[in-house]
Amino acid sequence: MECFEVTQLFTAFLASLGFAMLYRLRKGLLLAAAVGGLIDWASYLFGVHLGWDLFFASFAASAATELYSEIAARRLHTPATIIYVPGMIPLVPGGSLYHAMEAVVVGDAAAAADYANKTLQCSLAIAAGLALIWSVMEFHRNVVRSRRHEVFSGRY
Repeated sequence: MECFEVTQLFTAFLASLGFAMLYRLRKGLLLAAAVGGLIDWASYLFGVHLGWDLFFASFAASAATELYSEIAARRLHTPATIIYVPGMIPLVPGGSLYHAMEAVVVGDAAAAADYANKTLQCSLAIAAGLALIWSVMEFHRNVVRSRRHEVFSGRY
């Protein structure tokens, strides 16, 4: 791992910690949210190293962060969103959105379309990764609840 990547991971950790503090998460959840940002960016870098394009690397990072958030939320007895939102901050495509708007202002339609495409890909990948893991976890919770109900009602 290069020094530049270690710096990126440390910065992702700090960015998520800063947003968690900004949104006034209780102290017991700050570390979990910051680790979520670290996992998010580490997953993204791993996907990039494997040669995945922007969409699949962002999708994998979003899914990994949501899975981590679900697991951490169960252990910390809090909603997963509390951990997921600050954890996703490093992956949010703010830079490409800024550059897309800048290209529109200066009249560079080709650059604007390219940056807008990157922003859209990343945004859709984040939403898809979140939706996939959330759906699987919700299905799992419903199956567990259903089985628990069958056991206690005598139908099992």
